[in-house]
Amino acid sequence: MNSNLKKIKLSYIIKFLNLKLNIKKDQVIKNVSSIDSAKKGEITLCGSIKFLRLLEQTKANACIINKKFLKSVPAYCFPIISENPQIDFIKVSNLFYKEYVLDKISKKNLKPNQIKSKFKKISFGNNFICENNSTIGKNVNIGHNVTIKENCVIHDNVNIGSNVIISNSVIHKNVNICDGSIIGKKGFGFKFFKGELLRIPHIGKVIIHEGAEIGSNCNIDRGSLSDTIIGKYTFLDNQVHIAHNVKIGDYCMFAAQVGVSGSTVIGNYVSIGGQAGISGHLRIGNNVKIGGKTGVIKNIDDNKTVMGYPAMEFRDFIKKNMIK
Repeated sequence: MNSNLKKIKLSYIIKFLNLKLNIKKDQVIKNVSSIDSAKKGEITLCGSIKFLRLLEQTKANACIINKKFLKSVPAYCFPIISENPQIDFIKVSNLFYKEYVLDKISKKNLKPNQIKSKFKKISFGNNFICENNSTIGKNVNIGHNVTIKENCVIHDNVNIGSNVIISNSVIHKNVNICDGSIIGKKGFGFKFFKGELLRIPHIGKVIIHEGAEIGSNCNIDRGSLSDTIIGKYTFLDNQVHIAHNVKIGDYCMFAAQVGVSGSTVIGNYVSIGGQAGISGHLRIGNNVKIGGKTGVIKNIDDNKTVMGYPAMEFRDFIKKNMIK
């Protein structure tokens, strides 16, 4: 996540949201964060009953909630009671990170001779663009028409194909990224509220761990408040889309045209067939197998094999679709 230097008083946030709440002791809020990672001095959101346990354990100094969750708020955390908690949290996020709602063109690119001087043990093709605050390790091979944008760290022995764009990412050693993939751009996050378009700032990164492979023409979105993570030795086939905040474990295999919606967490050794779709905010266990064109709309426990829409255990799918 990007470092944030803003400091905003809680009283100002409440006034900004047009809420009438009494504060006994004002305090400074330094950042916004997801409820599972919020720290002291930050403001977070509890927008659903399934996050109540995390609300009870939060270290945040303030939390935007529905009034029915009031009893679960710790004594040190100020409850900001709202009729539209998610909308108000987006508004507060924009107070801190308004500049992150849209991608901008940077003018801090290194010239070719500067690239050669700064990164002496890499090879790159024609039209390679690299911003001056990115880091590239040894023995990195980069194709033609590649852009490595702001805040990137590329570790040793990474292979990057042609026509690739990488931004806001950490790529660990021995990763292979095939032609045409886009990694670390903003995710699909917005809300319409009373005729107003509210964009969700994306301040997280993409982290791709050792030995992973990203196929051609894949899209991996950066996280909004947390990071998007691809585990070690996980392989994505061509045209796979991984949305913001998704966490994928180690040694997974996704076939072509799989789509995973935002904030879903996938375990280790998971195999997913082509054109399968996974809904958002789900938990997929370890050693799960998901058949091609399956639609997953509920959590899946460890060691399950599922297929169909909605996803069902493979044995039930066969029984349902037997020709009598």
